[in-house]
Amino acid sequence: LMLRAGIREEERTIISRFQSGINLEIRDKVELFPYRDFNELVQICLRVEHQLKRKSFRKDFTPSYSKNFKKEGFSSKPYSKEKEQEKDKYSLKAPSKESKSSDIKCFKCLGRGHIASQCPTKKTMILRGQDHYSSLNEETSSSSTSSSEDEAIDLQEEIFPCSGELLMVRRLLKNQTSDIDQSQKGNLFHPRCKVLENTCSLIVDNGSSCNFCSTRLVEKLAITTIPHPRPYKLQWINEEGGIVVNQQASIPISIGKYKDEVLCDIVPLEASHVLLKRPWKFDKKTIHDGLTNKISFQHLGRKITLCPLSPSQVSKDQIKMKAKREKEEKQ
Repeated sequence: LMLRAGIREEERTIISRFQSGINLEIRDKVELFPYRDFNELVQICLRVEHQLKRKSFRKDFTPSYSKNFKKEGFSSKPYSKEKEQEKDKYSLKAPSKESKSSDIKCFKCLGRGHIASQCPTKKTMILRGQDHYSSLNEETSSSSTSSSEDEAIDLQEEIFPCSGELLMVRRLLKNQTSDIDQSQKGNLFHPRCKVLENTCSLIVDNGSSCNFCSTRLVEKLAITTIPHPRPYKLQWINEEGGIVVNQQASIPISIGKYKDEVLCDIVPLEASHVLLKRPWKFDKKTIHDGLTNKISFQHLGRKITLCPLSPSQVSKDQIKMKAKREKEEKQ
């Protein structure tokens, strides 16, 4: 085929291909002889092949001188048969290592040939609620997690706080010093959100079994309220003592492309317009990064990452809101 195609190769390439195609016995003997080119190699191979044929011819036609001698009390058998019987006995007495290893059974994967500590199919146990568990093979779990991570990375979106002036004023949380630490170490997760196209203050915090919204927010935006199914008394929300919480409202919040409705209890909040607590974090299965103070969660098949305001931005918002509040009080 190579001649017909007109392909020319180097002589050493032809020699290596020729050596890989000849018999192993011939190749082992040919390697002991020196040769200068391909033609000498072919001649050496032919001579070695003739020698091997002569040797095999001699072995096939060697006469056997084994005879049967019959005497009283003694009978002799051919030598070859005795050897075969001895080999058979030895093979029965000494089983191979492969048969021994095949008898070993692993109680984890129920396979043969290895013990449990050397089992190649390791499993990962995943504990679930109410004493349920599920197991995954290491390969399938790693492949599924890697594919899910790739999908999450492709659909990941980082959302920054909304811009604009806040809807209402609120009291200062504390007196701010001139030099503000810009790290998120002592800062709550404090972004801005949109409620019915109005920029509002939002805080996400741990604790409490309810989400809250400000009474003034509901009144100013005329949000529909519903009676609370289980009214309760709240003690810690302000300095006036306990208050009765008996109203709820569904607050439509949006931060960038993240849009959602959150059921909140209506209370006279001063710290923020909307205060999201454990129920919202539980429903969204949020993940909080303690270093960057970012919150990540899945929403409608897309990974959302909410970014907080910097401490200086929070301080500026408080100063603006304080000035606006003083102006409203004078009016």
